[in-house]
Amino acid sequence: MLTLYHSPQSRSDTVVDLVRMLGADVDIREVTIRRQDGSGAQDPANPHPEKKVPYLVDGDEHVRERGAIMLYLTDKYPQAKLGPLAGEAGRGAYLSWLAYYQGVMEPLLILQWAEVSHPVVTDGLGDMERMLGTLATRLRQGPWLLGERFSAADMLLSSPFQWFGDALPAGPEVRDWVDRCAKQVSAQTA
Repeated sequence: MLTLYHSPQSRSDTVVDLVRMLGADVDIREVTIRRQDGSGAQDPANPHPEKKVPYLVDGDEHVRERGAIMLYLTDKYPQAKLGPLAGEAGRGAYLSWLAYYQGVMEPLLILQWAEVSHPVVTDGLGDMERMLGTLATRLRQGPWLLGERFSAADMLLSSPFQWFGDALPAGPEVRDWVDRCAKQVSAQTA
């Protein structure tokens, strides 16, 4: 049986929503984590090497990082059609969006929150304006990141906008997409 280590009101909430949408048989174990405000503590029951969440255990397989966990789960539960499988149309875009979140979006969001700005960052990762433009350009072509198909990539990439709301600048394409994603997840997890 799969086990997901989770802490409410954290980045693992999106993975819990995905588990519900997949109809996956996953044991969700709540653990404590150290919070950004200094509260909480690392839970010795959490097997994540850094005591973070989410963390997925499937027998001998241990998966960390939201994008990797979401890919693992959508591949394991293909009947929900929340991620194209290898060989299916849209697989490359799906993998690219999951990696874009981990490799570009999240670092930029963290650096903005920490008020860190440096030419090395913008040369390597870009900046918020470029990231928002990348999302808006794609969303002008269809309602979801994969065009007409809602996927776990939409869940992952829209999640920070749902957490931080108006604190994150975004144009109408991104704001409308975030609202669509929230409604889609709400409808499927109700």
